[in-house]
Amino acid sequence: MKKIQYLFLFFLILSNCKEINKTALDKLNIEKTIDSLEIFGENIISTSLFERDFALSPNRDEIIFTLGEFKQKKRFLVHLKKENNIWSTPKILSISGEYQDIEPFFSIDGNKLFFASNRPINNNSIRKDYNIWFSEKVDNKWNNPIALDTTINSTKDEFYPSVSSNGNLYFTATRKDGIGTEDIFFSKFIDGKYSKPKVLSENINSKTYEFNAFVNADENLLIFSSFGRKDGFGGGDLYFSKKDAQGNWQKAENMGKEINSSSLDFCPFLDEKTNNLYFSSERSNINKKTLTVKDLVDYANSTENGMSNIYRVKFDVASK
Repeated sequence: MKKIQYLFLFFLILSNCKEINKTALDKLNIEKTIDSLEIFGENIISTSLFERDFALSPNRDEIIFTLGEFKQKKRFLVHLKKENNIWSTPKILSISGEYQDIEPFFSIDGNKLFFASNRPINNNSIRKDYNIWFSEKVDNKWNNPIALDTTINSTKDEFYPSVSSNGNLYFTATRKDGIGTEDIFFSKFIDGKYSKPKVLSENINSKTYEFNAFVNADENLLIFSSFGRKDGFGGGDLYFSKKDAQGNWQKAENMGKEINSSSLDFCPFLDEKTNNLYFSSERSNINKKTLTVKDLVDYANSTENGMSNIYRVKFDVASK
């Protein structure tokens, strides 16, 4: 019943249209490189609700993101499919809609979808922690999700899975062998199994918060969020690191004011074909002057109301 209610909400947002019209189609054009920062899919994907966690399938015909309502008590995976160059309207993914499902990431072949969820693990309905799950696509349908084993998942939270072409897994966790409050870990994928996770070095992690790490297919570029660093702009910034000739992650650099704001900037995804960086941000366009009631209502119903939207910009602009 709740899933039906949220589907109905989407239909209201999209004015009951059955497919994205031509005027709106350019807002979802994933093939052009974006030179200056813009909201992605305004009024289609980015709305007055809470959107985050952008993922684009390798064959470029499916977009999955996280949609949350105002208080973040409900968060679902939502997708759009592209057929005959037309994007469908957003719909809740078939495997989502009951639990808190967030942070999707496609495998390199597009046949696995990794994500974080607080759904019951090992039939334990008491546990409410987030774990990393995956679903396999069979006959163009996503199968029932499977939790990664206890090598990765613990009784504490595991977030934001990201996988390179060789299967190595990067994720966020708070653990005793970590460096700070929240850290980025990685696990090698060897003979079909994940090895014991290791915390990344202090070139990546600090004594504060590191989270939401995206790794590229070649595993030589890492983009992540951090909060509490001296060079930060406010609520949490995006940083990047590249590997040196010896295969070690270099000291991470802040992406700068071209992309980071005084609000939380997080959940990066790099489209390596166009070099567009997609990310989530809670930045706001609120007028600092005294507001009328109408002004306040209009602001609350606007896209940039601080609830988080998905933005994009060319990566080399963001990394200057």
